[in-house]
Amino acid sequence: MTITISEITAPDPRVEQVLQRHHAQMRAQSPEESCHVMTGSELRNSGARLFAAIETDIVLGIGALKPLGAGQVELKSMHTIAEARGKGVGKLILSHLLSISQHLDATDLLLETGSDDNFVAARKLYESFGFDYSPPFGDYVEDPLSVFMHKSL
Repeated sequence: MTITISEITAPDPRVEQVLQRHHAQMRAQSPEESCHVMTGSELRNSGARLFAAIETDIVLGIGALKPLGAGQVELKSMHTIAEARGKGVGKLILSHLLSISQHLDATDLLLETGSDDNFVAARKLYESFGFDYSPPFGDYVEDPLSVFMHKSL
């Protein structure tokens, strides 16, 4: 399996489809007040950089880096399509995003994810890359349905 990670700088229908799947899944799993998923246009408007894992013209997964200022970057929209789960796509994307963050001279990578069983695999992935649990950051507030994580770079 040859997967490439590419930065997506303009709307791409294949990527938009994965973003829409991700958005729908997150909205179905969390009430609106606890759901922090962003659409493709919201990501672009926030200044986030979006990346896609692509194999033979099929987008297997996505991830984004949203600048927060003061050397902090937020990991957003990590998603692997169901058909590609268990193949290491998430690890590949996260590794790439960590590398990009370091090249941006970021000092901290932060994220918010869900606290229930639907997000166990995501939390284990972040833990395996050295993320620690942390208090809310930015505009986030304590929420029993959210978990916040941090990694110093």
